[in-house]
Amino acid sequence: MAASILVVDNEQRMCMLIKGTLELEQDLSVDVAFSGREALTLMAAKKYDVVLTDLRMTPMDGMTLLKTIKEQYPGTEILLMTAYASQETAVEAMQAGAFDYLIKPFSMDELLLRVRRILKQRRLEKENARLKERQKQAYSMSGIVGKSKTMRQVFDMIHRVAEKEATVLIRGESGTGKELIARAIHEHSPRKDKPWIAINCAALPETLLESELFGYEKGAFTGATEAKPGLFERADRGTLFLDEIGDLPLSLQSKLLRVLQNREVVHLGGHKPIPIDVRLITATHQNLEEMIEQQIFRSDLYYRINLFPITLPPLRERKEDIPELIEFFMADYPDKIIRPQAKLKLMQYDFPGNIRELQNIIERAAIMSEDIIEDIDLPLPAAQQGKTEPSSPGGVLPAEGLVLDDHLKQLLQEALQRAPNKTEAARLLGITRRRLYSMMEKFKIS
Repeated sequence: MAASILVVDNEQRMCMLIKGTLELEQDLSVDVAFSGREALTLMAAKKYDVVLTDLRMTPMDGMTLLKTIKEQYPGTEILLMTAYASQETAVEAMQAGAFDYLIKPFSMDELLLRVRRILKQRRLEKENARLKERQKQAYSMSGIVGKSKTMRQVFDMIHRVAEKEATVLIRGESGTGKELIARAIHEHSPRKDKPWIAINCAALPETLLESELFGYEKGAFTGATEAKPGLFERADRGTLFLDEIGDLPLSLQSKLLRVLQNREVVHLGGHKPIPIDVRLITATHQNLEEMIEQQIFRSDLYYRINLFPITLPPLRERKEDIPELIEFFMADYPDKIIRPQAKLKLMQYDFPGNIRELQNIIERAAIMSEDIIEDIDLPLPAAQQGKTEPSSPGGVLPAEGLVLDDHLKQLLQEALQRAPNKTEAARLLGITRRRLYSMMEKFKIS
């Protein structure tokens, strides 16, 4: 595509000379304006890459035109032409945003060289912007963040499989973001404008899960007062995501296999096959191969859903992604800052709960801290030497749970009673005096 140039000068002969010279180049399109006002009128209707303008013009001079263009069209580069150059003029022009300036009289070769230099710079800037955007897309997709080698491979697999109709099995520990991967595949597929339906197979009892998946007819069971379509029908022409497919009961595994083979579903209590067009994506944290050996997962269903497997690495195996994940979660708290020491402490932790645990830690720390999140604000296990389960103030988290604020208040009161002053009380708790006063105010301790 030809670069567009606008030449502005009160001297019409000069304008036409420059226009004729530049148009000898095949990839340049040149317009002329004989005043600043005419130039702005043209620019309101057309986008220009470069504007060549004389400095001494009336009624609007070149410097005013320069400043106006930079204010209204910051992406357009300006080349000033003047017979009255001085150091002060050059400095003012550059400060106002001019790319370069030419002193009259100048040769047409020099003019063409300066224009070529500007256009080359613009091409480089555009290419860099495109590369940064591609890099940004490679590091983040539909809320998935990561620049590690393994995550770049995952992003590549998402792009490759999204356009296809292949059934995908996403494997990984709990909290690694399997549903985000499934959603990204859907959003980058031709089905992106069609339904997205997700269900956790471990969250419902067998009878309820069967009716939810396949639908039912009126009177199929007690309480079935009217017919209801299942998730397969609701996801027609779209995507159905079955999370924790390993928890699907054997009886439903055989029924799911028939649906995938025949591409039709039959309601509970019904006999009429209903054709469906659904892309299936499944996920599990379990070892399906071992489950097949134990005869609690069907091998034929496994081969049907495992056409395109994607394995998500645990966070402990891609710690280089932790800083980006921290910034991603901190974006929800623009008024908070996290210290480098706190980031380092998070980098040293293994996160048995993976990304979900990191997100929870950031959220709790942001809520409990003042303006700055310190390393002592992070609700990590009290001892990280081999411990992976978070501990309560008493050392053991009761099975029935606890009320965290009650324990914090108790610890605060105990520190204030034991310490001779508030500075020492803050030291005992490992917090600042400011945080101590904030907690006292929160818990209404005078």
